[in-house]
Amino acid sequence: MKIRTRAPRAHDLEPLISEENPNRALAEHSRSGLDRKVTFISLGILAVFVLATLVFPQQSSDAINEGFAFSSRWVGLYWQALLLATFVCSIALALTPYAKARLGGPMKPEYGRFKWVAMIMCTLLAGGGVFWAAAEPISHYISPPPFYGEPSGDPAEAANIALGQSFVHWGFLAWAILGSLGAIVMTHAVSKGMPLRPRTLLYPVMGRKVLTSWIGTVADVVSILAVMAGTVGPIGFLGLQVSYGLSRLFGIPNNYGTQLVIIAVLTGLAAFSVSSGLSKGIQIMSRLNVWLALGLMGAVLVLGSAGYILKSFIGGFGVYLQNFIPTSLYQGDQGWVAGWTVFFFAWFLGYAPLMAIFVATISRGRSVRELILFTAVLPPVVTCFWFTVLGGTGIMFEQQNPGSISGPLASDGLPAVVMTIAEQLPFSGIMAMGFLVLTVMFVATTADSMSYSIAQSCTIHGEPSTKLRAAWAVTMGVAAAVLISIGDGGISALQSFIVITSVPVGFIMLPSVFAAPVFVRRMALEQGLIVARPRKGFR
Repeated sequence: MKIRTRAPRAHDLEPLISEENPNRALAEHSRSGLDRKVTFISLGILAVFVLATLVFPQQSSDAINEGFAFSSRWVGLYWQALLLATFVCSIALALTPYAKARLGGPMKPEYGRFKWVAMIMCTLLAGGGVFWAAAEPISHYISPPPFYGEPSGDPAEAANIALGQSFVHWGFLAWAILGSLGAIVMTHAVSKGMPLRPRTLLYPVMGRKVLTSWIGTVADVVSILAVMAGTVGPIGFLGLQVSYGLSRLFGIPNNYGTQLVIIAVLTGLAAFSVSSGLSKGIQIMSRLNVWLALGLMGAVLVLGSAGYILKSFIGGFGVYLQNFIPTSLYQGDQGWVAGWTVFFFAWFLGYAPLMAIFVATISRGRSVRELILFTAVLPPVVTCFWFTVLGGTGIMFEQQNPGSISGPLASDGLPAVVMTIAEQLPFSGIMAMGFLVLTVMFVATTADSMSYSIAQSCTIHGEPSTKLRAAWAVTMGVAAAVLISIGDGGISALQSFIVITSVPVGFIMLPSVFAAPVFVRRMALEQGLIVARPRKGFR
């Protein structure tokens, strides 16, 4: 066995490695390529969590809440800084000549731009595309964020602040951590023979040793758990929200039986989609999502008030940009920060390793600049506008008729907001059904994309089997169905668990901030886009 003997240089991020096939030792354990250790540990921890929540709901809730408080107190600021650093590094990298380098080499992209962007946007938005777009702005309007001090009493200013705060959580930082530097590191490492697994994000600091190290196993497991928690939660909330909507529209009982049917339909849709592969089910559903969202957006603008929406978007986005860094790093009211900013940032961070796998898989042939533009720049702006269309319309109705939105929110909770907004628009029944269908489609697209990425994370070599992909989709559906059987408490416990699982994920994503610029320069050199300058020797 030959070992590289030269002394490593400071600029070389690849540690000393063996020239032996890095996957051989792992592949010997499984002819199918399945990493049984990662798979069974992940399933075991999920099963223990679900059973503990069912058998000991109060004790489990107390323990999770303590873990949530501890995590947000000691790691929250680090997460905020990490997301901000990722965005700043992404933008700086996009402005360099190196950003012309193409991911995976100078090849033709597998997917057209519309299909590619649709898959990215629909996967990242998940249930937040409808659920939180309606609920968060009105929540901040009713209870203003503490960062902005005492409210002045001006309704327009209050609306701008509410929207601006929502943009903090769903804007540039969220999208940057999900789709930029991690995908770049993943793509470059895969081109060097590494697998499409979360542990590959540690390649810049561990080299190929991460393939057989217990650290790699831990990285895979915690990344899978984080994304399962982040996906099972929206599936459960979807059951609650659609059940509530069907009850309002058609008088169908809003009970566990209805919620179970909804989750079963969603799970079946996701399993079928992920089984058909990226080029069929997932990209077809994503395109349908985008067209339906555009249609509903146009309808709300026409039937509501386009002028109010445009004015609110400009005002809210101005507030967002003006306070961009202070609100991103705000630590003043610890309770409020933990419940809003830290929760959302931890949620997105938990998705980051598996989103790096998904984005890297569908982005081969795209330039680094194109990747950053269509993940960290343009989609956040579109997301903020969508939040303004839906959430801003809710604020408008609340201003016109105080209590019309806040009343149902207080009495029936967050699932009531979307339906209440739709009911105040012309053609309310059609609009309400449109939003319910869009919500189902968004969550189903996220579930199938993440099922694919989880299955890939459990696969040592090659692509995951069809059965494995479908099995993970069914597993997440079953977990959601079991957790909502004990009421909102089960899903709430899972939402808090998201923050806990994101603690180790935050350290998995850290190397990408430093490695991505180096890897992009290497790609540019390999592709002949730049010429290496000769190194000057010491005299």
